[in-house]
Amino acid sequence: MALLEVRNLAKRFGRVDAVSDVSFTLDAGEAIGLIGDNGAGKSTLVKMLSGVHRPSGGSILLEGRDVRFASPLAARASGVEIIHQDLALAPDLDVAANIFLGREPRRRFGPFRFLDRKGMAKKAAEVMVALGSHVPPDRLVGEMSGGERQLVAAARALEFQPRVLLLDEPTAALSTDKIRVLMGLVEELKSRGVAIVLISHRFTDVLHVCDRVVVLRRGEVAGELVPKGETSERMMAKMHQMMTGVSA
Repeated sequence: MALLEVRNLAKRFGRVDAVSDVSFTLDAGEAIGLIGDNGAGKSTLVKMLSGVHRPSGGSILLEGRDVRFASPLAARASGVEIIHQDLALAPDLDVAANIFLGREPRRRFGPFRFLDRKGMAKKAAEVMVALGSHVPPDRLVGEMSGGERQLVAAARALEFQPRVLLLDEPTAALSTDKIRVLMGLVEELKSRGVAIVLISHRFTDVLHVCDRVVVLRRGEVAGELVPKGETSERMMAKMHQMMTGVSA
């Protein structure tokens, strides 16, 4: 049984079909890449998987169970995390507060419970170091660069050990060194049994870490490719053909 199964998923905004018919499966420890031109439905699809959007049709199954996430918090409770392209961070809060936002650990003192700020800062520093960054946990996110913010968003998703991790253009604002660290973490998460869905305009990243590539065109699955055993040039040609409907 697949860890995640998507059946005929669809999303309509008014008269516009952002996603009209998408199906695929994803096993534990497997990574799939989602590629397609702008408007193909990639971001809308992962937002449905993470509880940001409610599907207009179709089903999402987690370990065979039909799930309807009413919110991102509901998705997280089931082990589905997302790193958004738009990050969804709170700029007026510091790094530690953003990483634990909505799931703040607390300490008990007699009948009272208080935020464990010291524990949050310690864990936040540890996960940022794992991502190759030494940004202080008490630094305000609003004062950080785009690349640093991207790492905070990644740290928030990784801290709670997801079963399914959705990555929507996670390397957009990162340097080459940080991209290498993040892709290494994706490989490590796969080895731990985490299922990965990766959207990236950097096809080299997709081909490097993904076991399969699902190509979307106009809200539908145009085809699926397996990178193993294929040259990058041949894979790029096949992806271009599926994305455009025109032979390379």
